[in-house]
Amino acid sequence: MTDRHAPARPHRIPTPRAAAPPFDPELSPVLDALGREAWEPMTPANLPARQARDAAARPRPTAKELRADGRFEVAELRVPGPAGGPDVTLVSARPAGVVGPLPLLYYLHGGALVMGNAWSVLPRILREWVLPLNLAVVSVEYRLAPDAQYPAPLEDCYAGLVWAVAHAADLGIDADRVVIGGKSAGGGLAAALALLARDRGGPRALGQLLLCPMLDDRDHTFSSRQMTGIGMWDLTSNATAWRAYLGDRYGAADLPPYAAPARATDLSGLPPAYIDVGSAEMFRDEDVAYAHALWQAGGQAELHVWSGGYHGFDGIAPRAALTKDARDARTRWLRRLLTQSGYRPGAPDRPADGKPDDCCSGTGSPGAPTDQ
Repeated sequence: MTDRHAPARPHRIPTPRAAAPPFDPELSPVLDALGREAWEPMTPANLPARQARDAAARPRPTAKELRADGRFEVAELRVPGPAGGPDVTLVSARPAGVVGPLPLLYYLHGGALVMGNAWSVLPRILREWVLPLNLAVVSVEYRLAPDAQYPAPLEDCYAGLVWAVAHAADLGIDADRVVIGGKSAGGGLAAALALLARDRGGPRALGQLLLCPMLDDRDHTFSSRQMTGIGMWDLTSNATAWRAYLGDRYGAADLPPYAAPARATDLSGLPPAYIDVGSAEMFRDEDVAYAHALWQAGGQAELHVWSGGYHGFDGIAPRAALTKDARDARTRWLRRLLTQSGYRPGAPDRPADGKPDDCCSGTGSPGAPTDQ
């Protein structure tokens, strides 16, 4: 029997969004200084304009500029792409005058799968890793979404990797010492590439360098909700990027792990990974979970969560103490990985020409995230 005089059921009180971790005090004002345009979420409606703006503003140094008055050997290569696809452009660079095969960093640029280019990332890589560690680098100009959706960009990266390893002697690289790396969307592609190469019996990487990687299309982690509307990259922008990349397959239950590596249920047999992420960015929890999954599969992963770091903080605030710590940690991991493989990383002999070591510094404006 119903009690007509029972009190009405109260309306559900919305659960307040969890407080977000604060930004590092040195990073916060740099982000504020970028202005309102940088904070604007990316949506399907403004995506074309964002792509056009990025293409116009992002640095694209020429091969001549990257050679830095003879400090580096640089070549732009057109190599066969995936079956039915166009050729892939690779930008290859190494210290000039070095004899013998060098380890290779096979690098995939960031840009949310919809922006970026293979050239803009190279000044920092040349300065911080190629010269000090005596490496070669190949940066991949993969196709961008939504014009090219999954699996086309990943297949571009795979085709370039297979070609580079098959032509190791021509490139002067050591096919047994290839590190796959990338940042943000490039980090997600690097993780996917490691999975794809394992399952196809393709080139096995020595390691995978995953910098704030974009791994999960489902956006169901605590941090993806916690950081909504905060910083330069949030849930709205991330969903827009994944929709552009996956099209009708966005959110599908049967999406393969090569499309979104967080979907992988088998992470065994993968190369050692370096994973880093900021504590104050939406990718935090998916990246931490990926490291845990690698450990649980018996793999190796070194995980760094940078306190107060927002997404891409090291490109936006290159002079901050946290940025220096993050970059130092990445370099130490690379050096240790190469040393454990039997290689002795170190700078090659340089001509006494008086050229400063910062000859290959970036060409972007201060504070701009040009090294994604």
